[in-house]
Amino acid sequence: MKKVIPALLAMITLAGCAQESSAPSTAQLADQAFVLKTFNGKPLVDNSRPAGIRFSNTMQVSGNMCNRFMGQGSLSGNTLTVQGMASTKMLCVDPQMNQLDNVIGQMLTQGATVSLASDTLTLKADDNTLVYQRMAGTAK
Repeated sequence: MKKVIPALLAMITLAGCAQESSAPSTAQLADQAFVLKTFNGKPLVDNSRPAGIRFSNTMQVSGNMCNRFMGQGSLSGNTLTVQGMASTKMLCVDPQMNQLDNVIGQMLTQGATVSLASDTLTLKADDNTLVYQRMAGTAK
């Protein structure tokens, strides 16, 4: 019993320190920019132009994978949807970036579950997960 109580207290303390992700508010995303770090748990293959996503103070969402995309975003609970999404239509040499163009397009037009924990933004839809890191200089 003497060993159980300290172990239990340590677990409670560590659990309290864990960063929980939650649905961000429009204000938390306003004027923020993020760089894509992982796609379905795997780091991105290095490319010359990092993939990213930006949110304006009016929830205009823009960014790039292989192609650039933009549209009017809205949050409903923990779901981010972009209406009237437009994008360029270049074919990229990197097959992963071409795949990501399709993934982000579907996620944002159909609605993606969004969470924000510290400087990490996560978008999930269907079997796809995109994890972004906040760009330096845009922290709130």
